[in-house]
Amino acid sequence: MEIGGRKVRRNKRIEVESSYPCTLQFYSTPPSGNVSLLEFDEMATERLKILRAVERLNLSGQVKNSEDWLNKLYDDFAKNKYFVYSAEKISSSKRDEVEAARRRDHVSHFILRLAYCRTEDLRRWFIIHETDLFRARFLHSFKNGSDVKSFMLANNLHFTPLPQEEMQSERENLLSGTYNISSGDLMEGRTFYKVPFTEALELVRQRKVLVRGGFAYVPDTDLVTLVSTAFRANLSQALASTNRALPQLEDDERLVRLLQDFDKRYTGTDYSQRKGTDGPRITPDIIDQLAVKSFPLCMRQLNDTLRTSHHLKHGGRLTYGLFLKAAGLSLEDALHFWRSHFLKNMDVDKFEKQYAYGIRFNYGKEGKRTDWSPYSCIKIIMGNIGPGDAHGCPFKHSDQAMLRQRLINFKVSQQAIGEIIELVGKGHYQIACQKYWEATHNAPLETGINHPNQYFEESHKFHNGSSSSTQTTQGKKPSQVKTNVSVMYSSQPSSQLSSQSSVSSSSQATPTTTTTTDHNNTNTNVTSDVDSAMFDDDMDSAMLEQYMETAEC
Repeated sequence: MEIGGRKVRRNKRIEVESSYPCTLQFYSTPPSGNVSLLEFDEMATERLKILRAVERLNLSGQVKNSEDWLNKLYDDFAKNKYFVYSAEKISSSKRDEVEAARRRDHVSHFILRLAYCRTEDLRRWFIIHETDLFRARFLHSFKNGSDVKSFMLANNLHFTPLPQEEMQSERENLLSGTYNISSGDLMEGRTFYKVPFTEALELVRQRKVLVRGGFAYVPDTDLVTLVSTAFRANLSQALASTNRALPQLEDDERLVRLLQDFDKRYTGTDYSQRKGTDGPRITPDIIDQLAVKSFPLCMRQLNDTLRTSHHLKHGGRLTYGLFLKAAGLSLEDALHFWRSHFLKNMDVDKFEKQYAYGIRFNYGKEGKRTDWSPYSCIKIIMGNIGPGDAHGCPFKHSDQAMLRQRLINFKVSQQAIGEIIELVGKGHYQIACQKYWEATHNAPLETGINHPNQYFEESHKFHNGSSSSTQTTQGKKPSQVKTNVSVMYSSQPSSQLSSQSSVSSSSQATPTTTTTTDHNNTNTNVTSDVDSAMFDDDMDSAMLEQYMETAEC
């Protein structure tokens, strides 16, 4: 597959050099043809959104492979118009659309192989969620009577049906040893497959099938398990082969730039593109009220610190200032808000010389006049936190005892606190934040949380309704944010997931360097050791601009 240059039209159609007769694919053969860099990035990002949707649903408590699980997953596919939904259409009038969707499915899978073959943790995450996606698609095709048989024949998946004579002789054993088949009526019209038990270890472990003489007797309702096992084994071997071939691809800087730290890519709403007339509008006099009822815990922590000390270090000012900007605080109100706090510790001249420039810089009124993006959850989670800092993700950077006490002070129920602490212990920080939203709003949140401003807007819509006018909107309707859900941190190494550091003044900062990629501008946000120099209050304009360019570019 050849990768084209950047100067291509967005609507240029990918060349389809082969037909895709089946909805399902085993991805045994790499794609061929030409793909532009823009299409390369778009297809990879779309598949990443799909896999993260699968992960989020799995972590939501839904029973995997259940009817409800399958329906919710396909509702999400249809809502976001992912290629998975289009690839399963059966329509002669839209054959070109179906072929293009299946081509997109084929190419995007191999792109993510390149991104996720690099470490054991990434390979494990990719295999789990690709297998779950395949399982869901197989169940959906089987349910709708699609081309499952032709798919199995095309991929040499031959499972021998149990002869009628043997089925009759083993009838009693099959009734007693097969899950959900307890009567002769349920045996009627059922097909069983006799396979080596090593090909059905999942079913054997769950004691769902009869095992005799080294063979497992698998009913056709569990055929998906046999096929998924074969898919998983095939993908595991393919990722190992891709990893060995990586050195040959490292010479192409275009691919390296696109795939580097792809697992950390933010795939949600671009809040830097917000216009002044969109969404809710907030003013300084209602920020404290909103912080209590609608701010995520990380921003509420910053607001509480600002109220008590009337000061924030640079990392906190940057994080909170960009959040408030995207939440609807105008530049004039932002200057008034920060001035009202900082003047309790300094005079006007010092504020104007040392801090006003940074506020105007955030709004694109100084320096390169760039519209800086507010920080996403993954950037906050991966950031460096030093002694005395108030920013960072409370679910990751706070000691669990301190976090528990803070949740108690915020009147979160003991049951919810227990669930949040359990999620934090497993490294699911964004799911813990979602659970905090649900506990404080007493309502479920289907979209998950992947950005502080998304948390705020979901809360705003909950309290005010999508069509009501309130004092926070100043007569305007709140924005309708279509959020692509992601649980981005769960694909990180387990050693990182289990690491906890305290935000208390006695904690010690650990210098690390991490990078995250923002899908909306395909730039890389870097949190490096330069942060340690930025925590000081005395910062001139040149240093600020250098810091922001390092963080965004």
